Amino acid sequence: MNRFQIFKTLRNHRKLAEKRALNPNQKAIAKVMMWIAGAFTILYLMGISIMFSLIINDSSRTTSLEFITTILPFILAIDFFLRFSIQQTPAQIIKPYTLTRIPRMTCIDSFIATSLFSTGNFVWFALFLPYCLMSVLFNFGLWPTLILLLLLWVTIMANSQWYLIARTLINDSVKWWILPIAVYGLIFGIWIIKDFDAFDEFYSTSGTLIETGNPLPLLIAIILLGVLVWINRKVQLAHIWKELARVETSKASGVKLFGAITPWFSNKGATGRYILLEMKSMTRNKNPRKAFIFSVIIVLILSMIISFTNVYDNNFMTNFWAIYNYAIFGATILSKVMCYEGNYIDCLLVHKEDILSLLKAKYVIFSLLLVPTFLLMLPTVFAGKWSLLMLVAYGVFTAGFQYFMLFQLAVYNNQTVPLNAKLIGKSGMENNYEQLIINLAAFFLPIIFVSILQSFMPRTVSYIIMLIIGIFFMLTFRIWMRNVYNRMMKRKYKNLEVMRATR
Repeated sequence: MNRFQIFKTLRNHRKLAEKRALNPNQKAIAKVMMWIAGAFTILYLMGISIMFSLIINDSSRTTSLEFITTILPFILAIDFFLRFSIQQTPAQIIKPYTLTRIPRMTCIDSFIATSLFSTGNFVWFALFLPYCLMSVLFNFGLWPTLILLLLLWVTIMANSQWYLIARTLINDSVKWWILPIAVYGLIFGIWIIKDFDAFDEFYSTSGTLIETGNPLPLLIAIILLGVLVWINRKVQLAHIWKELARVETSKASGVKLFGAITPWFSNKGATGRYILLEMKSMTRNKNPRKAFIFSVIIVLILSMIISFTNVYDNNFMTNFWAIYNYAIFGATILSKVMCYEGNYIDCLLVHKEDILSLLKAKYVIFSLLLVPTFLLMLPTVFAGKWSLLMLVAYGVFTAGFQYFMLFQLAVYNNQTVPLNAKLIGKSGMENNYEQLIINLAAFFLPIIFVSILQSFMPRTVSYIIMLIIGIFFMLTFRIWMRNVYNRMMKRKYKNLEVMRATR
């Protein structure tokens, strides 16, 4: 086959991947939910576009072309961070082809081309097209409008390549977060160093050039896109080779610590031994360790922002960030319950109720992780911003009701997530629709519940109700954990088949 035929074949494979999924019912439901969310997103962007047009049409300070090029850096920054929840890197979906005769670079080129022309890169046109029709076309003519639309499209595609580069490097090491911080610090540096007027003047220059029909901004964007595609190809290939040729090594770090506590946990029965296993997994395996470190960093940053700034001091944001901060460990790690265990699920099924002991161990560990989160948010109580009752109630509610919801995923999570392989992982579990929807539900359902309570009763009473609900689920955790385990056993052969297939 020539290169074009290979591209076409690989594209057809990606289209057939969803249809051949081992859990088609879950995929179908999640896909419908994502289409609904996408429709609302498009309507929301169109509404923003109309609002911008009405404002700019009545403005004498700036032109419509200058305005859109000024806000473009903000759009690109939002687009970059949104991609983390839904987009895979080309390296993540190349594993089925690593042992074929197809050149790896050809596979990478195919997936990069697919990412350039993916549906997500066209969503922003719900913002761009109405704006251009209402504020650009009739003021500046067809040619400047076409140049602007092409410029916006090329920059969005360039942003997709920049995301793939950054995401691949961040998967390799958390330290690479320095790169996007530095890049966006450079992009918004003029605003930080001087003021917004200087920022506006710098980026509106592109709009001024387009007004006269000058295609220079478009040419610069095309060159930037070409450079980023070239860099992305090199980065993806280098990391694939690195992971394919990796040699498993073990470090002696932490041996003394685990050696000291192992006898104590061993005396606690099967649950104690699985607590030790979970601790070792989060310190020795690449993916669980990164998820844990990422969660710790987010908790630290949010706790400092909540405690020492006034950014989130209104009632809704107070409730949201308090519950969000408690739920971070659960949403990032516990929502994948039984996914990491898919790598050795056969061993867990050898002895009766080993999985039940494992689930209890996870509950103990993640409940204990709420204690440092509580301590980090205590300054809000000392500063008089939050009450101690509120802080305790939300922590207990998370340990009780929210963890009760998240542990239900143990019944339905049936795709294996690699413990160490990141780039050529087969299942792509971190980016599937089910996890996104469940995480959103874990965050927002408690907020809705609290808001309803506080609209009908005093805050203190709402906190007491949440505290009681949390205590109830904590005291009955053995009962509902047993229920989760029994339902898992009814589905064990179905789940086992998918876990083995997605290793």
